[in-house]
Amino acid sequence: MKKMAIVGAGTMGNGIAHVFAQGGWQVTLIDVAQPQLEKALAVIRKNMDRQVKKGALTEADRDAALERIATETELEKASDAELVVEAATEASDLKFELFAKLSEVTSADTILASNTSSISITDIAAHTGRPDKVVGMHFMNPVPMMKLVEIIRGLGTSDETTAQVTEISSSLGKTPVEVNDYPGFVANRVLMPMINEAVYCVMEGVATPEAVDTVMKLGMNHPMGPLALADLIGLDVCLSILEVLHSGLGDPKYRACPLLRKMVAAGRLGRKTGHGFYEYN
Repeated sequence: MKKMAIVGAGTMGNGIAHVFAQGGWQVTLIDVAQPQLEKALAVIRKNMDRQVKKGALTEADRDAALERIATETELEKASDAELVVEAATEASDLKFELFAKLSEVTSADTILASNTSSISITDIAAHTGRPDKVVGMHFMNPVPMMKLVEIIRGLGTSDETTAQVTEISSSLGKTPVEVNDYPGFVANRVLMPMINEAVYCVMEGVATPEAVDTVMKLGMNHPMGPLALADLIGLDVCLSILEVLHSGLGDPKYRACPLLRKMVAAGRLGRKTGHGFYEYN
């Protein structure tokens, strides 16, 4: 049986665990907080139950997939994994520390992947002893539904590692797209300036959040408006990515809108806190 580990049991971590377990992998989901692991399992079960109701998954396949997921609170439990996907908080220092430890506790052949949405894979790889085995696997939210996986090559990522994670992504029913290691990669380098400009429109009184989102949905055929999407991603995550873009590229067009900074400081982070540009029950 193929074995993999996921570090971080938040929204992205539980979604990645879902698709790997459904794809036949033995999954070890690791998080320092036991309540977070319990919450992740509950979310995975709920999402798989929804698939069963829609006829996209049988009850037997759901039960088998859930049995393939184990939870742990210690990073050492990733020691026998063929692939590790890090899905922790989007903070450089934390990721550097995690990858340094993962490099010590896993086999030299283990691929170490990051689900980072903006942090340099080359910088992350520099904290390991195997830059050729370090790669970005940037899944989209919600992971079970979204087809895209950005495969990010660091400066030292080998052709073999890139080919392996590309093949793995395809086997999970995803569409892998290879990109090079620059701030924000492709998805967020294009998306975040749009979200940031939408926030400026609200701050400057050009339009309400509802009006901005309606224009983008009906005028540009987007399935979701940029401000509703920002609430889904998390306004703190959006701010963090913009700061990486601004710092890494040095271009003022990536400077975060003051209203975005104010909302993050106030704890209005979107869906996860119940209040962002919209209110959520």
